[in-house]
Amino acid sequence: MSDPTPTTPADVVTTAVKALFGDRDVSAIGAYFGPTYTQHSTLATDGTDGLEALVSSLTDSFRYEPVRVISEGDLVVTQGAYFGFGPDPLTGFDVWRVQGGRIVEHWDALTPIMTETASGRTQTDGPREIADLDRTAQNKALVLDFAEKVLIGADYSVLTDYISTDTYDQHNPEAADGLAGFGAAAEKWASEGKILAYKKVHHIIAEGDFVFTRAEGDFGVPSIYNDLWRVQDGRIVEHWDVIVPVPAELPHDNGVF
Repeated sequence: MSDPTPTTPADVVTTAVKALFGDRDVSAIGAYFGPTYTQHSTLATDGTDGLEALVSSLTDSFRYEPVRVISEGDLVVTQGAYFGFGPDPLTGFDVWRVQGGRIVEHWDALTPIMTETASGRTQTDGPREIADLDRTAQNKALVLDFAEKVLIGADYSVLTDYISTDTYDQHNPEAADGLAGFGAAAEKWASEGKILAYKKVHHIIAEGDFVFTRAEGDFGVPSIYNDLWRVQDGRIVEHWDVIVPVPAELPHDNGVF
């Protein structure tokens, strides 16, 4: 196991993820995870024993490719791609809570990687470097207000107060770029009985121009919305997401939120 000295929550998470999912080193669990580790994932049972069982079950074909890391306070969001979890490559978001230099809680959402998308963009490409750190608070406030008024309140008359009419790069595989592209996708989803309905934001994590929200709602069925928004000059200009159904059963009693 590599022997860095993580000094921030983001350092702890990135070091732990590399050791566990890159090096497949289960001894990293004792080094970077708290003795009480609360699991909300659908993939593992609760506690560090469940995490160890998951890592030990990974095959030689498994690999993890990190894409982005966003950190605020004791919460860290990682976005990446997983290969070898199943027959299809997956992409998704993980949320980690760090306390006293150890990871003590985890949430995630994974979805298949699509080879063809409406925008021509992939589900993970685009800027990775965090910018505008001095605007973190303003960008977080903008996205929170957007979530409350538009996503939860469904007041689409104010949509352009939050999303740029000039640039809106879309990474949802079914939506093309721009507000028109998103509108067309929303109409298609509605015809399939999948209305975008947000009910409650459980996490909002911001760093610079990136703001991540994790919310519960409905998308045809009860769902978990994981959205990453990039803000520039007071407007949302780019969006990544993973929408997954709330599973009927979990391998623990902690729920997904």
